[in-house]
Amino acid sequence: MQVLVIGYVWPEPASSAAGSRMMQILEFLLSTGYTVSFATTASRGPWAFDLSNLGITTAQIELNSSSFDEYLKGLNPTLVIFDRFMMEEQFGWRVNKICPDAIRILDTEDLHFLRNFRELEFKGKAGYGNSGSSDLAKREIASIYRCDLSLIISEAEMQLLISEFKISPTLLFYLPFLFEDITASHISELPAFENRKDFISIGNFRHAPNVDAVVYLKEAIWPLIHKQIPDAKMEIYGAYPSARIEQLGDPKFNFNIKGRVKDAAEVVRKARVSLAPLRFGAGLKGKLAEAMINGTPNVTTSVGAEGMNGSLDWNGVITNDPEEFANAAVNLYNAPREWQQAQNRGFEIINTRFTKKVFYESFRERLSKLELELSKHREANFIGAMLMHHRVKSTYFLSKYIEIKNELEKTEKTKK
Repeated sequence: MQVLVIGYVWPEPASSAAGSRMMQILEFLLSTGYTVSFATTASRGPWAFDLSNLGITTAQIELNSSSFDEYLKGLNPTLVIFDRFMMEEQFGWRVNKICPDAIRILDTEDLHFLRNFRELEFKGKAGYGNSGSSDLAKREIASIYRCDLSLIISEAEMQLLISEFKISPTLLFYLPFLFEDITASHISELPAFENRKDFISIGNFRHAPNVDAVVYLKEAIWPLIHKQIPDAKMEIYGAYPSARIEQLGDPKFNFNIKGRVKDAAEVVRKARVSLAPLRFGAGLKGKLAEAMINGTPNVTTSVGAEGMNGSLDWNGVITNDPEEFANAAVNLYNAPREWQQAQNRGFEIINTRFTKKVFYESFRERLSKLELELSKHREANFIGAMLMHHRVKSTYFLSKYIEIKNELEKTEKTKK
């Protein structure tokens, strides 16, 4: 089976959880025996993963260009995965036109409209609406309906879509992080409590929740921790730190901005406690999974822990109060017994809720069923068919207008 993945950006697994998520999906496709191609409109940065090393062919594609139609005809995929709803908006109608029998899958990454609403709500700009009242919500939900299946990374978001938006579970598939089981051998190689030191916080600074978390940490939480453990350091890691983030660094205060790190696992496993005071956001938090895998207990907020542990005990403490947050961090840092218990709970969360062999099997079964029953599946999704009908009409003419406009501009430049 030929699979085309239309990426929002080139995957950077060392930079963001979104990059790691994309690599997990690509690895699943390859393990299933699919032939995989990856195409994107984005420019390739220096930190992009070299997909050719995995045998994945890549292509640079254009927005509002019939050249994509020709590329699609040549590839003739039987399965197309859109990386975030924006890619489905741009290319979904073309896939439907050129390859109408191809299965269309949306990987939401997280619900963008939910993350955006929570940020506005946190800043007091949400007004009197709810998460579904924005144009962003309407766009993203419409994209879910137009696809045959949408991959949802968090159980909390699955519940929201089903209960609040009344989306049929037949259109959704819960696919969280996909990890190898944590083995006794892996655990034995991790540094012990007494061989670790300092606190760590890690996250891509192109992501607004991470920026806010570090500012909040510096202003409200770290002063309380530093007062109790003056020798401990707060080490802040993350790709693409802005000047604003860099300026938060204060070595005299043991608050250090480290920036990008090539091997996140290495620095996480050296730290004694991970801190993630996230005040808004959505989806699952890769930084917390990274901490659990590397045996580093953490303190986070209810937003940070959402969708991660289910009914299992957290591998540290969950609190939204800055003073409680600081005290919990200090207690974990100074109490070997509690620290060890928290570490073990993290291993249990990963091995119980994110073991990839379980989700590989269930995802393969869902894809096989979808392939066999695609016509019947689409007949049952009238809203999706209706939205596709109207979207194709409107998007077709807008895209053609932009394409002709671009061609005219190129012609004018040539004449000059």
